[in-house]
Amino acid sequence: QVQLVESGGGLVQAGGSLRLSCAASGRTFSSYTMGWFRQAPGKERDLVAAISWSGVTAYYADSVKGRFTISRDNDRNTVYLQMNSLKPEDTGVYYCAAGVGRVGVRQVSEYNYWGQGTQVTVSS
Repeated sequence: QVQLVESGGGLVQAGGSLRLSCAASGRTFSSYTMGWFRQAPGKERDLVAAISWSGVTAYYADSVKGRFTISRDNDRNTVYLQMNSLKPEDTGVYYCAAGVGRVGVRQVSEYNYWGQGTQVTVSS
């Protein structure tokens, strides 16, 4: 069992930066692929970035490549999402998720555990 708690969301102007954190409980954190999903109002929950259990392999959606960076610290049971050059279209609720599939699997159903989400709002 893994419990996930996100933090770091907020309101930022376009071009600004935010760093999201996801703290996990449980001793098996290091065995999970971790993902960050985004859900805008009225839209589906989409995978933004994911990272392998070792931190070696990462996946990014085309819309965030070059602007977002995912990382993890297995000693601290935490995964991060550094978001730079934010755009209004990055607005949404960001969810942290843990799964056992390969990095880049985008289906929501492939992730077993979810956080409660943190709101990110980018103003123009």
